[in-house]
Amino acid sequence: MTTLSNWSGIEHATPRHLWKPETFSQAQGLVQRAAEQGERIRVIGAGHSFTPVALGSDHVVSLDRLSGVIDVDPVHYRARFLAGTRLRDIPDLLQPYGLALPNQGDVNPQSLAGALSTGTHGTGLGFTGLGGVVTGLTILTATGEILRLSETEHPELFDHARVSVGVLGMILEVEIQCVPSFDLIAEETGESLEEVLDGFEHRVREHDHVEFFWFPHTDFAMVKTNTRVALGEAGPEHLASVREQPAWMHLINDELVQNVGLRALCEVGSRFPRTVAPMAKTAVKAMSDRAYRAVAHEVFVTSRRVRFNEMEYALPFEAGPEALREIRSFLDAHDIPVTFPVEARVAAADDVPLSTASGRETMYVAIHRFVKDDPFELFHGIEPILRAHEGRPHWGKRHTLGQEELSAVYPRFEEFREVRRRIDPDAVFGNQHTDHLFGVHRQSP
Repeated sequence: MTTLSNWSGIEHATPRHLWKPETFSQAQGLVQRAAEQGERIRVIGAGHSFTPVALGSDHVVSLDRLSGVIDVDPVHYRARFLAGTRLRDIPDLLQPYGLALPNQGDVNPQSLAGALSTGTHGTGLGFTGLGGVVTGLTILTATGEILRLSETEHPELFDHARVSVGVLGMILEVEIQCVPSFDLIAEETGESLEEVLDGFEHRVREHDHVEFFWFPHTDFAMVKTNTRVALGEAGPEHLASVREQPAWMHLINDELVQNVGLRALCEVGSRFPRTVAPMAKTAVKAMSDRAYRAVAHEVFVTSRRVRFNEMEYALPFEAGPEALREIRSFLDAHDIPVTFPVEARVAAADDVPLSTASGRETMYVAIHRFVKDDPFELFHGIEPILRAHEGRPHWGKRHTLGQEELSAVYPRFEEFREVRRRIDPDAVFGNQHTDHLFGVHRQSP
């Protein structure tokens, strides 16, 4: 038996079977056998979720051997991938066609199926999360049937399968609406948190991609503003002189400062809490005030070598700044030393039923805790603030909500549950965690 854990090590499972199918027919066979025996299946990617969403005790399936690009339509900018493809590999797969993903999050080890199923997103009010740019899927259902899904093929199932937390079946292929390759000009500045919050709406509506990292116990935030530029074209006048950063500068900023330096802050702060605030002020200054240009995925993605646990909620856009002020007040009133910054991002509204940005412009607030520190006092203290602002938890990050609470914040939640009941009445694709999320009461075989 193999013991599996997620990236942060907070969740573990020892499934009876770990499968790595190389063909669709192999995947079909194991699903049919599991269903016949009354057993359950979870599909795992990089294990980057902070919950047990991808873990199980019966059958766990890795799609790592179902990886790569299947087809590219250079006229309509669409690309179809096998579902086990890692996000980090997609830029190289698209490069020969002059295409890119329209947006990305700040980490890229996830499998495409895992990132899609848990609602992965980047930042920018003009851009949806990954589910909003999916144009087609191939899915293996609990009966062993393989279905092609799109707006014209099984449209209701396609609608819900774009973000499904892995309970509608095994995703085998994903088709994505891409864009022509582009560069980003990145500006990183250190600013007062209050000034950032006061001008946040104007800033995000004026720029392509904006996010910021606020260091608790300080009034300082590191703001990242990214401007899209076509390959080979000059940037806007005020950014026209920005050039690619040399390799040595990348090493200093992304490795020595953001990884080695952050680990030192976390390790020392974990043992000596009173050092957190002064070290955090120094960290903001070290990580800020630079500008550089690079191909988009090199700017979107940041190497994350310091491990942590995370809770993230999606709030109505207009509620975000006030929620952050309340979080600051909570931390000021409680003796909880937090070494990791609080991250804020934004996304456009989309029409995906279980997307955290479904039907509303969204501000994401992410709370992190160093992997050696107990996260639960911090998360349980802040979660009520986020819930009070009609927050929706990220499907792959820590939260305490179940079916009743989730139904109240997702207008189409009960519709999704009905689709799940129809396509997988025995809840083959699930575990105790997803049963809690969707109110599944499954009798043991």
